[in-house]
Amino acid sequence: MNKEESLLAAIYENVSLRPYDPSWPDLFEAERQRLQTLFPGRFIDIQHIGSTAVPGLSAKPVVDILAGVESMSVVEELIGPLCQSSYATSAEFNDKLPDSRWFMRWADGHRTHHLHVAVHGSEFWTDRLRFRDALRASPVLAAEYRELKASLAELHREDREAYTEAKRKFILTSSQRNAR
Repeated sequence: MNKEESLLAAIYENVSLRPYDPSWPDLFEAERQRLQTLFPGRFIDIQHIGSTAVPGLSAKPVVDILAGVESMSVVEELIGPLCQSSYATSAEFNDKLPDSRWFMRWADGHRTHHLHVAVHGSEFWTDRLRFRDALRASPVLAAEYRELKASLAELHREDREAYTEAKRKFILTSSQRNAR
């Protein structure tokens, strides 16, 4: 499989959940260090988010990373350099995101990392950390989320965007409860 075929395979990869893998935090840490080395001083903070950041939670085996920057203009400046450092992105998809930019890293036709770059301290930033922290703090909430994800993965196995959109209400409601 050549690089272009590998990228297309990763883009159209089915939704498939895996049991928690204790190597996910190490994969995050390695990528965090790589990003800090490639872009010294550009990121205010880099956090592990998403289901791979919650011990015991099943997940798509894709490490979600949240990188905080000073402003959206810094995000825009980083698009080209990030794409030259093993990430891919979609201008069309990013045009729908007013407060962040999304990037994907892949290997052998499978997604390995999602990188979300946003303004540090913004609502986008705090919502993602609040949800991660709520899942880490509440085994009951994590179990509810696990069940929802399993049913949605079955329902939307071939449509990652529909899967993600279907989780949105649960994530928003849980984040708001945790904000109180």
